[in-house]
Parts: sequence; structure tokens; C-alpha cells
Amino acid sequence: MSPSTEAGGRVREVTPQALREWPLPIPSGSKYSRGQIVVVGGAPRSPGAALLAGEAALRVGAGRLTLAVGASIAGQIAVALPECGVVSLEETDARHVRGAGIRAAADDLGHADTILVGPGLDDLDETLALLLALPELVRSGATVVLDAFALGVLSEAPEVARALAGRLILTPNLSEAERLAGHPVGDLVEEIPSLARLYGAVISCHNVIAAPGARPWSVSTGTVGLATSGSGDVLAGAVAGLAARGAIPEQAAVWGTYLHATAGDLLATRIGPVGFLARELLAELPAILDRMRPE
Repeated sequence: MSPSTEAGGRVREVTPQALREWPLPIPSGSKYSRGQIVVVGGAPRSPGAALLAGEAALRVGAGRLTLAVGASIAGQIAVALPECGVVSLEETDARHVRGAGIRAAADDLGHADTILVGPGLDDLDETLALLLALPELVRSGATVVLDAFALGVLSEAPEVARALAGRLILTPNLSEAERLAGHPVGDLVEEIPSLARLYGAVISCHNVIAAPGARPWSVSTGTVGLATSGSGDVLAGAVAGLAARGAIPEQAAVWGTYLHATAGDLLATRIGPVGFLARELLAELPAILDRMRPE
């Protein structure tokens, strides 16, 4: 039973002590036993999104990373992040990742513990086609994390959410949450649990995390400096990496959201409240994790 199912209170605050009482699986063995993750994204216009997400997954302890990205940039991606494997995805004439081309990554998807879809995708129609093809390509025990454009089309593919219910994590920003809801979102503590039930998914949006049927969590850390290009990709990658390590979806989302926010706090203190870069969050993650080990 996760701490969020305990009785009492409207929301549970994420604190270091609460997380120490809900420890992550301990990494051990080979890179395969530490979790295999595939990040699907990286269209030529925004290849850095997949890079940030993939590195974040490794920084929180995932063992083996594959990036499935547009064919025209696959070579550059492999050099930029030599720790990853790369799958080249077919592109349209307009240089968007072609949705049907996801089958080129079928072998990696079929062996992955976690799949993150969205960082760097930039065409709604092609992303929808990709999302519709996804459930039959992932194994039954794999966790799926959706971010960015994948969230923008999920409301048009309810069958995907149904197929992945119970192992689906969504990491929307406010505008993406409103697209999922189909209306403006006001009180996140009220709205995000409703969305979690609607999609059968754990959802992390800003400082609120909710799993279906459980009390929501609230993270009080994090500053305005996190509202910067690439920050959401780091969050999604951290959440996905923790899931690949063996964390259940709710735990991965709670821990990942806290790590992301705390990394922002540290950079805000050292660099300034705004102006730090999303890629600078990455190096903070391992040390924060180390400090969060059970006492």
C-alpha cells in the first residue's frame, strides 16, 4: 500500500521523510536489471527534448537507454549522448517523425520496462498515429509515460488509455491538462484526481500528483525558474527512469516530481531564481537521490 492511501486529509504533502518511508527499489545487478527504457521523440526541429529526457532517466538510475528519433538526426543524437542506443524513425517530407514508423523500434519497445513517448514530437496527426500503434508493441508489464504532443492527442485516442490503464503516467503542463480535460482547469487538487480516474493513469501536473482512487500529493518545492524550455522533458525522463528501475507508477511520479522541483530549488539558490537551464537540472539529480536514502 502506498502512503497516499492512508486515511485523513485532502492532500498529502511530499516531504523527505514521506519519501524515505516509501523507498525506491535498490539498483543492483546489470544494466538490464536496473531497467530498460525507450524514449520516443526527437523530431529534427527539437532533438534536444529526447536528449534531456533520456539523460534524466539515466541520472536517476535507469540501466539501459534507447532513443527512437527522427532518422535525419539519429547520428548526431548518438554522438551527443554516447550512453544511449539509437533507433532511426522514418520522417515525413516536412521532417516530422512518421507515426507508422514506430514499428522500426518494435524490438526495443517489446523488451523495455518503461517507454516514454512525446519529447520532441511536433506533429499532432503523426503523433496520434504513433500512439494508436503503441499498445500492441509494448509488453504487458511495461510502464508507459506520455508527455508533450502525446498528451495533446490522448483525448482523441481513449482506446490507448484503456489499453494502458494501470501502467500509464501522464506529465502534462497546465495547457496540456486542459486539453486532456476538455475545459479550463482551476483547482489542481480537485481536477488532477478527476483526470487520473478518467484516463486510468497517474498524473503529475505542476505541484500535484494523483493516482486513480488515491489521495493526491502536493509538492511544495520548486520555483518559477523551472518554467523554462526543456524542464518538462527532464521531469518526464526522471519519472520514466524511476519507473524503469521498478518503482510503481504513483511512486515514480511522486519521487520524480520531487527530484525535479528540488533540483530547481538548488539551482535557484546557486545561480538565481530564473536563468538556469534545464540541462543543469540533470547533474543535481543523483546527489538528491543519494541524500534521500532511508536513514
